[in-house]
Amino acid sequence: MNYKKQIALSVFLLLATFSIHASVYLRYYNKDSKTYKFEVKIAGSTKTVEFGSSKTSSVTIQGGSEKAEIKTECGWVTVNDDDKIEIKDGCITIQ
Repeated sequence: MNYKKQIALSVFLLLATFSIHASVYLRYYNKDSKTYKFEVKIAGSTKTVEFGSSKTSSVTIQGGSEKAEIKTECGWVTVNDDDKIEIKDGCITIQ
């Protein structure tokens, strides 16, 4: 393999690795008996994420970042990839 092909392959693999990890995975415990749909901002985009009622589960917020902001009844909360959160009375706390 010539030098230029090796560089192109390396750049491609680097970009592919970045895009795979460009999301926020959250493990959550929703103490409330209500399912919440919160507005989320990630890498300049706005999305909606749903947290099921009265359960422990996980969600993945797809986007171009490993950090996201979630709008709750108590204001905006910044979360990072692999955070564990708790939802109570419509508010999110990071554990």
